[in-house]
Amino acid sequence: MKINLAFGTTDGASEYVEKKRYEYTNEDKKKANLDNVARYILYKTLDKNMFSKIKTCATAKEIWEKLTQICEGNDETKENKLTVAQQKYESIKMKDGETMTEFDERFSAVVIELTSLGKEYSNRELALKMMKALPREWDVKTMAMRESKDLNKLELHDLFANLKAYEFELETRSEAGPSTSQPTKALAATSVEQCSPSTIKPAEQLSNDTATVSWH
Repeated sequence: MKINLAFGTTDGASEYVEKKRYEYTNEDKKKANLDNVARYILYKTLDKNMFSKIKTCATAKEIWEKLTQICEGNDETKENKLTVAQQKYESIKMKDGETMTEFDERFSAVVIELTSLGKEYSNRELALKMMKALPREWDVKTMAMRESKDLNKLELHDLFANLKAYEFELETRSEAGPSTSQPTKALAATSVEQCSPSTIKPAEQLSNDTATVSWH
């Protein structure tokens, strides 16, 4: 680490020159040691390609600033990344056959990306957006949650935990063969069972039943 020493100039401005090692105070030595530790940690996390881009940096601070510039880019790059992330957020929908756990991972990844780019949403905004991204079969459940929960205080992970528990309940109650993680399939299975041929009377039997009632 370079330890700088300030000194006054004739025009009143301050300039900095690097201290010689023998000029280091105990405080300077402590700072230099901490910088060495920080640089070592950063070096250990970088691959060869990334290391080649920061190897000329003299301090941990310089390394960090260089990595930030490389990873985040300039203001225009950040703006483009934010635009793309917002588009993903606005268009996200739960896919057919997707489990609530899978959708949680996908939705949360987009939210984390937006947060890293400086865009944050309130608990209520996230909850409403997430609920709108679900298929219509979830409407009854989400409607009940809107009425019973304070969305301003409902954390995203708590919302997903509640819906995962509901999904699991549908799985265990479904009797349509192999268990499924989709409530749409569970509900469909229930509808099929109610409308199965065994529960529908033939037209001839219905006619006889009608005649019997008329005779009485």
